[in-house]
Amino acid sequence: MAIRKLLLLLKPIDPYPFAQTEGVYPQVLQYLESRCKVHRDAITICQEILSKKPVEWRPISRNDLSHPIRDVDMVITVGGDGTLLHASHFIDDSVPVLGVNSDPTQAHEVEELSDQFDASRSTGHLCAATVENFEQVLDDILFGRVVPSKVSRISVKLNSEPLLSHALNDVLIAHPCPAAVSKFSFKIKNNDEDTSPKTVNCRSSGLRVCTAAGSTAAMLSAGGFVMPMLSPDLQFMVREPISPGSTVTQIHSAFKPDQSMDVNWFSDHGTIYIDGCQVNYNVQLGDTIEISSDAPVLNVFLSQGFTQIRSRC
Repeated sequence: MAIRKLLLLLKPIDPYPFAQTEGVYPQVLQYLESRCKVHRDAITICQEILSKKPVEWRPISRNDLSHPIRDVDMVITVGGDGTLLHASHFIDDSVPVLGVNSDPTQAHEVEELSDQFDASRSTGHLCAATVENFEQVLDDILFGRVVPSKVSRISVKLNSEPLLSHALNDVLIAHPCPAAVSKFSFKIKNNDEDTSPKTVNCRSSGLRVCTAAGSTAAMLSAGGFVMPMLSPDLQFMVREPISPGSTVTQIHSAFKPDQSMDVNWFSDHGTIYIDGCQVNYNVQLGDTIEISSDAPVLNVFLSQGFTQIRSRC
């Protein structure tokens, strides 16, 4: 399909209202001002490059996006993984997306400031481009030299009703108070079998399920394992189990696309967090939640696709 109409989705340039507050370290302010400038310059560069191409495009701030994205051939996000993650909640499997990391982490800066604060910038795990290679990456896409990868997402049903949002990274089910203990049970069932799966009863701080794309995020920080980016499997982990009577594999493992997870919620309150704080739904005592990979994929241009092109040249 020819790409002629684009949407340029921009991370906002956030002002820092505390910039004049006494007690804020000058180095921190300088760092934040630098991040704003680098991001602002990246937006300008991307817009200048797009203006030279035979495409129709329009910019929109991430904060102004409120409806499903339709009537475009591709979405380009300028920001980091968070901006692409935000866009994913408005994109189905018919519109591909390219992420431009506008403010990559600078290793020398992190090292120089390590004894003062964390100077990390944007990881850009899902972003295939930066301002340095954006034009080359864009040309590869426009000339059909590369195709997007199909990245799995998570489908969630609450009391048998599908939720509108699909998770690109992960789903966390927990009490809205992080210090509270939640009671729930879950089982992994094979969708094409009638056998009764084993139920795992839990008291813990919650349950997290991630995609392959999300396996490098919160799941990895919690002790999970990195999955191949294009794997359709889902990984799950019971967070901070209290006196676990189950084996390790029952509280941290993975399940296949032909399987699903059924969760029964036994606490008065709970929340389903989809992709961090992007989207959330309330749950209550007696609710059931079904989690699976039965969701539309997200078509993402990933860096490995362009690496393969370069290796053939």
